[in-house]
Order: sequence, then C-alpha cells, then structure tokens
Amino acid sequence: MLKLYEAADRIEAQMLKDFLLEQGVETVMLGEYLSGAAGELAANIFPALWLVNDEDLPRAKILLQNFTNNRIQAVGETAWVCPKCGEKVDADFDLCWNCATPRR
Repeated sequence: MLKLYEAADRIEAQMLKDFLLEQGVETVMLGEYLSGAAGELAANIFPALWLVNDEDLPRAKILLQNFTNNRIQAVGETAWVCPKCGEKVDADFDLCWNCATPRR
C-alpha cells in the first residue's frame, strides 16, 4: 500500500475516498478517528488515504489533482439554474435538487 494523501480532517478524507471509489480507485483511510485523542497525540496527525493497489498511483494522482482543482473553482462559483425544471441550485451541487438533472 502507498500513501496517497493526508487530509485536513476526516470529512475531507471521506469525500476524496468516495470520489476515488466512484472512479474505480480503491483506498483505505487510516487515522480517521485520531482527532478523538487530541491533546494526547502529536498535533500533526491527520487522516490519510492509502491505495489498495499500488498500480493505481499514477491515475490516483491525476484524479486527486482534478478533485482539488474542482473544489478550488467551486468556491468562486455562483448558483446555477437547472435547464430542465428552472430551479436555482447552489454552486456546490452538480445535480438539480428538484429533478436530478446534471449541471451542464
């Protein structure tokens, strides 16, 4: 197993883990519950994602870069209007909350 990424917190690690799994890259999260030992352990221990298959490393690095780039771009985005039902959808979402139409 190879270490792919050290996340800021458990939520970020889980989001990335889910994203990678959707793309066919299996990972294991280690250290996800260490925040419960705050004050007892070193302050620089964060949840990390480890690749199950070492061969996935090149592809996983590209997916990781895409994931982080998309998150950075989403911060500056505004809401969008669903082309199917006309509902306003927050920029953080890629599917319409009302009819599940994907953003185009």
